[in-house]
Amino acid sequence: MNLVIVESPAKAKTIEKYLGPDFEVIASYGHVRDLVPKEGAVDTANGFAMKYQIIDRNEKHVQAIAKKLKGATALYLATDPDREGEAISWHLYELLKGRKQLGDRPVHRVVFNEITKRAVQEAVANPRELSYDLVNAQQARRALDYLVGFNLSPLLWKKIRRGLSAGRVQSPALRLICERENEIEAFVQQEYWTIEADAAKDAKSFSAKLTTFGGEKVEQFTIAGETRATEVRQTLEQAANGKLKVEQVERKQRKRHPAPPFITSTLQQEAARKLGFTTLRTMRVAQQLYEGVDVGGGAVGLISYMRTDSVNLAQEAVEEIRVYVTERYGAADLPDQPRLFKTKAKNAQEAHEAIRPTSILREPTVVKAHLTPEQFRLYELIWKRTLACQMAHALINQVAVDLSAGAGNLLRATGSIIAEPGFMRVYLEGRDDAKSADDDEERMLPEMQTGDLVDLLAIRPEQHFTEPPPRYSEASLVKELEEFGIGRPSTYASIISTLQDREYVILDKKRFSPTDVGRVVNKFLTEYFTAYVDYDFTARLEDELDAVSRGEEEWVPLLENFWKPFKELVDNTQENVKRSDVTQEKLDELCPKCGGPLSIRLGRNGRFIGCTQYPDCDYTRDLNADKAEAEAPEIVEGRTCPECDAPLEIKRGRYGKFIGCSAYPKCKHIEPLEKPEDTGVVCPKCQKGTLQKKKSRRGKIFYSCSTYPKCDYAVWDEPIAEPCPKCGWAVMTIKTTKTKGTAKVCPQKECGYREPLDQPETQEAES
Repeated sequence: MNLVIVESPAKAKTIEKYLGPDFEVIASYGHVRDLVPKEGAVDTANGFAMKYQIIDRNEKHVQAIAKKLKGATALYLATDPDREGEAISWHLYELLKGRKQLGDRPVHRVVFNEITKRAVQEAVANPRELSYDLVNAQQARRALDYLVGFNLSPLLWKKIRRGLSAGRVQSPALRLICERENEIEAFVQQEYWTIEADAAKDAKSFSAKLTTFGGEKVEQFTIAGETRATEVRQTLEQAANGKLKVEQVERKQRKRHPAPPFITSTLQQEAARKLGFTTLRTMRVAQQLYEGVDVGGGAVGLISYMRTDSVNLAQEAVEEIRVYVTERYGAADLPDQPRLFKTKAKNAQEAHEAIRPTSILREPTVVKAHLTPEQFRLYELIWKRTLACQMAHALINQVAVDLSAGAGNLLRATGSIIAEPGFMRVYLEGRDDAKSADDDEERMLPEMQTGDLVDLLAIRPEQHFTEPPPRYSEASLVKELEEFGIGRPSTYASIISTLQDREYVILDKKRFSPTDVGRVVNKFLTEYFTAYVDYDFTARLEDELDAVSRGEEEWVPLLENFWKPFKELVDNTQENVKRSDVTQEKLDELCPKCGGPLSIRLGRNGRFIGCTQYPDCDYTRDLNADKAEAEAPEIVEGRTCPECDAPLEIKRGRYGKFIGCSAYPKCKHIEPLEKPEDTGVVCPKCQKGTLQKKKSRRGKIFYSCSTYPKCDYAVWDEPIAEPCPKCGWAVMTIKTTKTKGTAKVCPQKECGYREPLDQPETQEAES
């Protein structure tokens, strides 16, 4: 018997059926060892020797592996095909060897990019040795994260507040969100006007925008106020006298090429834009599709490995797609040669494939009945993107017409029509922060020739105001992290979830904003540890780790170069920076009570303005008091208070806007501004309401019964309509932790049922 080790039981079931009776497949349930959780786990004085211990919850799994190994002739380590998977295999190998349980059995490392019969059998037939370059890169990453966390976190406790922590890759990500918030707050709105004309030819109406006035080009702020806009309108109306003359017609045909197949970051971005998935949810569902789903006839892996930044596709996959395109859409939608894509990532990880269906013939509609709704939606997204990337380009006919309204005054009308849709009939890439109409919409203009006169129906001045940069969504934050080189594809989900778990940022209306504590932590790190939250420094460190994984650099010198200056800076900050330097920000304003200087301070409930002469003077006020006083309450139209019938108002509190009774404090009725999102899962306690997604006062997501306060059932984790197989409780939840990964969990504490869905990503992120 040959023993094969994988991370998860779901993957074990899928693989075992491909290998036959001579093989037994068993799961390690993720990592088996980690650093000891105390100071000195990385011995900086002795070559950064790392002290590991077995993870308590996995001791029983290691013992099960050792027991099976007694009856095996060979050991195959088949963990994931990346640095993290290599490290899991190495840790297991070291454990078994250290306990003298390996004996003289041969140990093979096998890797496959997809869980299909062909891929698994080929990998087992062609094993390799453990890659110590990959193992060392992962060890170096783990050591760096440990050294940063174990040295910066206690510093934050002393200088700001107990319980805080800092991380090597989360801190630059927090800086991004804080800097965007500073830009928004510093933004000064400006008014500007545009002039548009409504015109018609042959009973077909269209619009045109003023581009030249009085012989000068019209820029954004050329027309600054209503008075000037009215003057321009009157001048154009007089000059045009009801007609616009066609001065020039430009026609051109544009090609649009399909987007490359998904890599981890683009999958996370598109799933956020199109499906509304968080990065964690995307990776959890992708893991399920990769490990195997029973689609009739047994479990089969539906997609290739989902942690990758390579846009390559296997030759056999491309050939299968090309045959499918020809048969389904015809030869006209197939390019002459297969499309090849180049990765934008500077150091594409471990020569993987892009994320693709294991077979394009497995259409989403065919497997839909066997998938959960979220599995189907993500699989369909991956299937369509992969199919489209090997289809013909789209052809778009564009027309631009310049029309004159008197000498020196030009207006431009533009239109486009899709001549040949090509790949666009299957898939179109989503966008972040689109402010204008989608230019892929068909906008047709009437047929016009130079010299034609068209009817001028109206000239419309339009008022506009400049807008601040938008806050980051999950999609745009992942894109920014990737462009700056902060973290790697497998870490984006954990970076975002860690910032939320620490309550450094909150997600409101699918946009990130920093909390008061997050801003103070970021201010401390950017002022006193500038280099270590610098985007270029973080990216260079990632490049060096990649060089270690390729065998081009040694990992110990990398750690030495990092550690000495970092430790000196920690010691210097500990000695010379006072708590008040960090938690207080002086203002050019005197206390109205005692005349002392005022400062912005961090309190238990966030930032506020207080007197620096405290405790002799106790003057304080809310940080946003001036702003709140300037804003008149907004009346809720068509509704009155259900308790006292007084008008309802939109008010601003410490945790954002809410609806409250105008008769406060006589009536204290309040309700959330936004209607909670309904999950559709029936409440297991009252069996009458459904569980709704809500936010706590601190912005943390929870799920509670829609009939509250009649029923007070609530859970922190996302509920799914599946009964617990152990105790029969009607609703399970999806729980993700840094140490245990993602699992289906029974919310009944006395039951304790847990079914792992994927392994944790902790080591790829930080302690």
